Amino acid sequence: MVHKQERTEEGNVFHVARRRILAVLTVATFAVLPLTAGKAAYPEQLIKIIVTFPPGGSADTVIRALEPLVTAELKQSLVIENRAGAGGNIGMAAVAQAKPDGYTLGVAPAGALTVNPHLNSSMPFELKDLAPITLLAEIPFVLVASANIPAHTTAETVALAKAKPGALSIGHGGNSTAMHLTAALFTQRTGIAMELVPYRGTAPATVDVLAGHVPFAVLDIPASKQLILEGKLNAIGVSSARRLASLPDVPTLAESGIAGFESVGWFGLVAPAGTPADIVARLNEAFTKALKDPSVAEKIRTLGAEPAPMSPEQFGRFIQSESAKWGKLISEAGIKAN
Repeated sequence: MVHKQERTEEGNVFHVARRRILAVLTVATFAVLPLTAGKAAYPEQLIKIIVTFPPGGSADTVIRALEPLVTAELKQSLVIENRAGAGGNIGMAAVAQAKPDGYTLGVAPAGALTVNPHLNSSMPFELKDLAPITLLAEIPFVLVASANIPAHTTAETVALAKAKPGALSIGHGGNSTAMHLTAALFTQRTGIAMELVPYRGTAPATVDVLAGHVPFAVLDIPASKQLILEGKLNAIGVSSARRLASLPDVPTLAESGIAGFESVGWFGLVAPAGTPADIVARLNEAFTKALKDPSVAEKIRTLGAEPAPMSPEQFGRFIQSESAKWGKLISEAGIKAN
């Protein structure tokens, strides 16, 4: 009888301990569940995307083309807010100062991230304040010559410029623009002296090179493609690393003898620094998938741009390399802000 009682007491102790352990585990499970559910539910609310250009521009058009596909993928709507000014600095500052929760993103232009910091002693944000998500699109340019200029290749252009040092000029879309930097990089890398003539945008530069008022110009693809195909402008070379599907017969400046030459406008998607890595990865997945959609890619190419999806890590390295390249050029060429 004594042994039976001892066994019963031991059993009671075991059952009490077992119940306590189960109770602790249950409480712990319920404590974790809300955190896990909240994390898995992103996004739970509207996502605001700040575009640093006015409505109708290429960056605005691209993000609106992506919007339906990204909305379907994330099962959440995007709200696009245009906040232009100061070369993209105003919009990027707003993104940098936003809460890093994945609900405020920005379409970052090349100039704001990699050019403005080298032209302005005071900036409202720094690169470290932003988290790269993906490059969205690249905007290549083409160096063209008036039809009456005896230059159809890079070699002929360089030879002509060296024969007439300082007598020739290259028109571009405005001081400190990507087209200006492309023209400056071309003269620097070829060692030629050519005046760089700023215009208020691509359209007036196109008009003047077409009329022969300037012998050369750096233009975007929409402004120049048809004129090149009709033989009204000579295409010397495109500024991208690869030939363009829209102008397949025009060589790159790199393959024409300027090794490593690449100069493109671009814009990408960024978030405030500190945005959780899993949210950045989710956004990257949604936007890169949309960029690879054939119908979206076609819309982007009609703007004279090329879809350029990449990982957050690749985009981060790209930004750093672009900043180093343009910082060096701006310093050596003495380029000043407008």
